[in-house]
Amino acid sequence: MGEQGWLPSLPEAFRSEVLRRSVLLHFAAGEPVFHLDDPPGGIYGLVSGTVSVSLAPAGATPRLILLGVPGHWTGEGCFLTRKPRKAELRAVVETTMLHLPLDAMDQMAARDPAVTHHVALMLMMTVEFLFRVIHDLQKPEADRRIASVLQRTTWIGEVPIPLTQSEVGVMANASRKQVNAAIRRFSEAGWLTNTYRSITITDPGALRRFAEGDGTD
Repeated sequence: MGEQGWLPSLPEAFRSEVLRRSVLLHFAAGEPVFHLDDPPGGIYGLVSGTVSVSLAPAGATPRLILLGVPGHWTGEGCFLTRKPRKAELRAVVETTMLHLPLDAMDQMAARDPAVTHHVALMLMMTVEFLFRVIHDLQKPEADRRIASVLQRTTWIGEVPIPLTQSEVGVMANASRKQVNAAIRRFSEAGWLTNTYRSITITDPGALRRFAEGDGTD
């Protein structure tokens, strides 16, 4: 957790205190970490496994947007705003996370005002990631949106994609039929392998080039 994601860019004393005061939690596949509109709470860092992040504007049903990347943290909004959760976080497979409670964060911030700046950095890292998601969703061709989603899933590691074709469709704003056709096309090109309920990316670079309009049309 100290080698990738949010913590490595921060002072060593802060990193050490975050790790010392965090609690290690385990979640079964499908188990929620927190729900939309849950009361304010602390932050969570992904140690191993995979989590899905679903977002929604006020009054709407949360929709799957992205998968969490090991080493990254989330949940900072509650510390900064004192408002309920604005997202849903759920374990996709058996998952281990670190949890830094809100009261521990408050104690740290009371001693060192720079803690708020450190947490704001986490927020900006999340915003930058969402910029990428918005950029990908604005591509007019469904195949390129689907390629973008599949390529982003490789950030969780060299493991089979823990998503159904319907879930890929939600993330890419595409129909299941479009996803099925795109996966078949990408498989024929040698960019992924596809078996029943399992997709493994073999050439993420080719998917990214195609997604950006630099690959085979």
